[in-house]
Amino acid sequence: MDKAMIRVRMSSGDAHYGGNLVDGARMLQLFGDVATELLIRNDGDEGLFVAYDNVEFLAPVYAGEFIEAVGEITKIGNTSRKMTFEARKVIVPRPDINDSACDVLDEPIVVCKAEGTCVVPKDKKRK
Repeated sequence: MDKAMIRVRMSSGDAHYGGNLVDGARMLQLFGDVATELLIRNDGDEGLFVAYDNVEFLAPVYAGEFIEAVGEITKIGNTSRKMTFEARKVIVPRPDINDSACDVLDEPIVVCKAEGTCVVPKDKKRK
């Protein structure tokens, strides 16, 4: 089945809590963007996100980190599309070295996993 990926750097505007901690809802926003791309690729329409069946926040995310969000359609129903998502940090800032130093992680750190369901109304489906 189709897969999609988006990579975004978390900004200071994404930091919602002390210590530049990013709100977990930001990962769900990225998953929503990935889901939209998957629906466009599969059905020719943006569709609608109906529900998250499961969400796990596994590690903190901070401003300055690069997050890669991936998703794939795992089951296609009549109008529903089951999907799985994973967000991983792939680059982290290194303020201990200097204010612009960053490291690419040898192994990405999974920060969030989720499963969800989207629908594409029959009258909107183009493929």
